[in-house]
Amino acid sequence: MQEVHGYKLVYLDNAATSQKPASVLKALRDYYEGYNANVHRGVHALSAKATDEYELARKKVADFINSPSDRDVVFTRNASEAINLVAYTWGLTNLKEGDEIVLSVAEHHSNLVPWQLVSQKTGAVLRFVDLTSEETLDLEQLKGLLNERTKLVSTFHVSNVLGCINPIADIVEWAHAVGAKVLVDACQSVPHMAVDVQALGADFLVASSHKMCGPTGMGFLWGKSEILESMPPFLGGGEMIVDVFLDRSTYASPPSRFEAGTPAIGEAIGLGAAVDYLNRIGMDRIHEYEVLPLNI
Repeated sequence: MQEVHGYKLVYLDNAATSQKPASVLKALRDYYEGYNANVHRGVHALSAKATDEYELARKKVADFINSPSDRDVVFTRNASEAINLVAYTWGLTNLKEGDEIVLSVAEHHSNLVPWQLVSQKTGAVLRFVDLTSEETLDLEQLKGLLNERTKLVSTFHVSNVLGCINPIADIVEWAHAVGAKVLVDACQSVPHMAVDVQALGADFLVASSHKMCGPTGMGFLWGKSEILESMPPFLGGGEMIVDVFLDRSTYASPPSRFEAGTPAIGEAIGLGAAVDYLNRIGMDRIHEYEVLPLNI
C-alpha cells in the first residue's frame, strides 16, 4: 500500500484520470512484448495480429456506446483532439459569418477553445448558456438561444466540476428542430453510466480512454456516418489516403480518413481491455453504486 505524507493513499481524482486495472496493463504488455508491429500495412503474422486486435478494440468501443457501426468510431489522442477534429473539418467547412455556436459557461476548455479559434476564422458567433441557482444548465435559456442561425450545440453530458447531468436527448431534439448539429462531451459519462449514442441522437460524441480505466494518449470520436463521410481530412499522411499522386490525393473512407500515420496501437488495444473490464462489472451496476447515498 502506497503512502503519501504518512497516510495510506486513497485515490479520488478519477474525473481527471482513472487508475488502470491489471487487465489493461497486461494488454499493453502483451502487445509490446508479443506482437509489436504496425497495423494495416503488413502481411506478416505480427502485423496481422496487431491489426486484428486494433480493429477489435474499435468494435468493442462501438458496441460499448451502441454505435450502429464500428466505422463510425475514430481513434484520436484524446477527447480534446476529437473536438478539434470536428471543429477543423466539419466546422471550417460548414460555418460562416453570422452562424451561431451554442456552448455553456461550464464547458471544459477543450470544448471552448477550439470553437473560439473556429469562430475567429469563420466569423461564427459563440452564444453561452448560464447555470441556474442549483448549478445546472439553464435549459429555458438554452431553448431561447436556438434559432435559424444556430448551426451547432456543443456541451457536456456530465460536468467534470459540478457533476450535473445534461438531458442530452432533449437538447438534441430542440437543436435538430432548428437544423443544428449537436456534439456531446461524454468524457465524464461514458465511464460512469451506460451511454447509447442511438438513444441520445447526437451527431458527434467524444470521450477519453484515460478517464475510463484505459491508457493515456487515446480517445475517440463517434459521429453519424453520413456526417463523417461529408467531412474532409483533419491531418495528412499515411493510412488516410487511397491514391497519391504528386499533385493530388484521394482520401479513404472514415474512420481511416481521420487517422493519419501510425496510430497509438497499444493504447487502442488497452482501451479495448478497459471496455472489457467495465463490461465485466456492468455499467448499470457502476451507476447504481455511484448514486447510492453516503453513510457518514
